Amino acid sequence: MIRRAALLVAISLSLAACHDQAAGGGAGTREQIRAVGSSTVYPFTAIVAEQFLVNTPGARPPVIESTGTGAGMRLFCAGIGAAHPDIEDASRRMRRVEYDACARNGAGRLLEIQIGIDGVVLAEAKRGARMALTPADLYRALAATPGGRPNAARTWHDVNPALPATPIRVYGPPATSGTRDALAGLILARGCAQVDPAAATLRARDPGAFAVRCHRIREDGAYIDTGENDNLIVQKLAADPDAIGVFGFSYLEENADTVVGLPIGGVAPSHATIADGSYPGARPLYLYVKQAHLGAVPGLRRFLAQYALLWGDGGALARRGLIPSLAAVQARSAAIVRNETLLDSRELK
Repeated sequence: MIRRAALLVAISLSLAACHDQAAGGGAGTREQIRAVGSSTVYPFTAIVAEQFLVNTPGARPPVIESTGTGAGMRLFCAGIGAAHPDIEDASRRMRRVEYDACARNGAGRLLEIQIGIDGVVLAEAKRGARMALTPADLYRALAATPGGRPNAARTWHDVNPALPATPIRVYGPPATSGTRDALAGLILARGCAQVDPAAATLRARDPGAFAVRCHRIREDGAYIDTGENDNLIVQKLAADPDAIGVFGFSYLEENADTVVGLPIGGVAPSHATIADGSYPGARPLYLYVKQAHLGAVPGLRRFLAQYALLWGDGGALARRGLIPSLAAVQARSAAIVRNETLLDSRELK
């Protein structure tokens, strides 16, 4: 379900303030900033929107939509102009195929801004079993075809005799989510490499087949798609102490009174372990911004500058759970905002 911050109002494309950049697309004009994308990045962008309104008299409330990274990329890359979003919130890096879609639709001139670091967290209710899992355990439990065979594990004990005989029940985001992509790419793929001797050779010979074997998540009910609402996952865990939930670290911090993060490979999720990369689920978070919209949408440049003011140590975003990037990365991101440096698409995979 698409969620919107309480202060944000529905977009009206008929408002006259910015020039339509769609080269005759007839989409009208828009005077509000519009962002789509990651449910993990959503609360950070919403905080920036609040501060932007406080510091920009007369500005219209930005519209921030939690669509998931993948679904947001499709909306973002559909074109330029008032009908299309200005910003994509992303909990993973843009893929080459997504950039190519942007470029085909005239939106290939983009800024890529790393706003901080997050961790893909597996959590359970405080009264849960407090399982200590490894990437191999999670691969055996959640992969659709571990070792190339359909997953037959029904309980955690089936996965690892040291784990309890409770049903495998994991609440998580949908296939359009960058958080789910990160779960697969950072954790399941690591577990796959640990238990499947053929995985490394398969990755080099046939990346598509490797993704099917090592990234694809089972669809038989053990993994339960709960949509792009991470707060709903927290609620599910409170009602189901035998279940595990998957979401970003900021939601773990926000709900520390009811849920606890599970160690993966002996490393618990924390500011320190995510910042230093020792936690297996650590990942960077991004904004993508259309250069064509910077001069057309009122306040967009100021909005990005506001972001850069808030993402550092002790800033409002860190207080909400964002883990600041290293100082050199923060400086590079601030320079991209200041100089409007374009993404080099050759870096994308």
